[in-house]
Amino acid sequence: MIHAFIHDILIVDDTPENLTVLRQMLTANGYRVRPAINGEIALKTIQTSPPDLILLDIMMDGMDGFEVCRRLKSDAMAKDIPVIFISALNGTIDKVKAFQIGGVDYITKPFQVEEVLARVETHMKLHHMQKQVEEQNVRLQHEITERKRVEAELEKSNRELARLASFDGLTRIANRRYFDHCLEKEWGRLARQKAPLSLILCDIDFFKRYNDTYGHQTGDDCLKKVAQTIRRAIKRPADLVARYGGEEFVILLPQTDLNGAVKIAEDIKREVRDLQIEHVKSDVSPYVSLSMGICTMRPDQETLSAELVAVADRALYQAKKTGRDRVETVEV
Repeated sequence: MIHAFIHDILIVDDTPENLTVLRQMLTANGYRVRPAINGEIALKTIQTSPPDLILLDIMMDGMDGFEVCRRLKSDAMAKDIPVIFISALNGTIDKVKAFQIGGVDYITKPFQVEEVLARVETHMKLHHMQKQVEEQNVRLQHEITERKRVEAELEKSNRELARLASFDGLTRIANRRYFDHCLEKEWGRLARQKAPLSLILCDIDFFKRYNDTYGHQTGDDCLKKVAQTIRRAIKRPADLVARYGGEEFVILLPQTDLNGAVKIAEDIKREVRDLQIEHVKSDVSPYVSLSMGICTMRPDQETLSAELVAVADRALYQAKKTGRDRVETVEV
């Protein structure tokens, strides 16, 4: 039964006999009923404790039912309370006016008990269903808001995981996996543009001796300093610095010719030397130094990107073979 959910009815009528009849009828059918002898009392009662439905007489002394309904519908707290007019007025104009100002139904006096009960129960059910829909909409909106918040957090976490997966944990520059991904992307892009792609492969000279002399913790600190120095020497957003493995670093330079790559390599070499990281076991310098191999190619669809790395690695090998702390180049 609807009574278990919505059962509070306000009857507004300036005829005590009508109030008594309606109150007895509705109370006997399980509704809680409150009477109001005029419009002013009704409005104060509604402000204090809004009912679930209002039975409203039209012809009352002082404020008539139409004015009471107008005021209710202009009140945000009371505007959704269903109003059923009960009136001796039986004209079409009066009924139309009642609906125009916000009434949900109209019962003509003298009323029949069964008709009043049927209409009250119908509008109680409708009002209860409307409240349920509104509550469901609020819950749904909360769920949507929460889901959007969770999705945003998840997207943020995924971006952070992707970022972490792309970076070397020790040196805080890109890792080998991310470098491989960027190399393939740039290779395809520059093949379409027929533009050059340069790669610098560099190696810290005699790094095993450095670790053996100063310890692995100091060796890790050296790798961090060198990595960040190389990163600072790279100015363009499109260029990439990555740890290639161990003490090897790689710099990918899209749309850079051999001369431009050599200049960058010499800048890096000088800035690493300026760190003046002591290396007493080096055969080529009292400080940590780099050997560097450079390859410049114009990508095409017939050549694999791995060829760029392979040629740069041969150039690096030549730099080590011919004395270290130097730059060797190959242009294909």
